[in-house]
Amino acid sequence: MAVKSNIKPDIRFLNDMKKMLYDKKWAEKSPNYELYYMYRGIKKKPGLRYDITVIPPRMLGKEFVKTKGHEHLKKYGEVYIVLSGQALYLMQKQQKNKIEDVYAVKAKKGEVVVVPPYYGHITINPSKTKTLKEANWVSEKCRNIYDLFVKKDGACYYYTKNGWLKNKKYAKTPKLRFQKSLKEIPENLDFLYGN
Repeated sequence: MAVKSNIKPDIRFLNDMKKMLYDKKWAEKSPNYELYYMYRGIKKKPGLRYDITVIPPRMLGKEFVKTKGHEHLKKYGEVYIVLSGQALYLMQKQQKNKIEDVYAVKAKKGEVVVVPPYYGHITINPSKTKTLKEANWVSEKCRNIYDLFVKKDGACYYYTKNGWLKNKKYAKTPKLRFQKSLKEIPENLDFLYGN
């Protein structure tokens, strides 16, 4: 599913993700290929950037395809909008090498998910047949930090064909809770600016 834009996508390959996957045996044997596509800066508002990410359906061994996962430098939030398909967003908040909170949000076409400041997050395409196309609004000053997800082999939970499984690289992981998606973008987007 292409995006109508003169912007070329950044492409995330399997080799970029092998360390973050649950099924490492599968990853070791798999050839490198394209997993998902990030079109950055398609639209802009003062201080904000609108991106689109396209994640085709795929199983990464026993795990559903996902993004690499990142935290934001400083106090920036983010807003996601599902354009087609469905998505699972996993949010985790870490303080002093300990996960304080972790929750997941399921969203379908037209629904919105807010990433609060200080939460690392990943996007999962939980479908074996439908491409997920999502958009996001984020501050142009926001920088993504991937260190925790690389160091810990991914987020604190993996979403697999057997459901949610804990990542044993994390010493203590709170019970996964669930939140509902929103029907529209919040009116007040100050949290996107790191205020």
